[in-house]
Amino acid sequence: MPKLKTHKGAAARFHVTGTGKIMRIKGPKSHLRRNKSKRTKAQFDAKIEISPSFRRQMQRLIPTGVTR
Repeated sequence: MPKLKTHKGAAARFHVTGTGKIMRIKGPKSHLRRNKSKRTKAQFDAKIEISPSFRRQMQRLIPTGVTR
């Protein structure tokens, strides 16, 4: 059986919590940031859990539960 390797692009964008949740950051965080209100920019800082439909795919990309 070959080694399970972590997909480095996924490891940079997602992280796994201690309880096993896979968290992500919301999308348009840095592009055209001067035009956005403070409230909008603050909302992009929050990490949210990925949708259940992507959980199986992410567990394959991050098999060892990479933390950041």
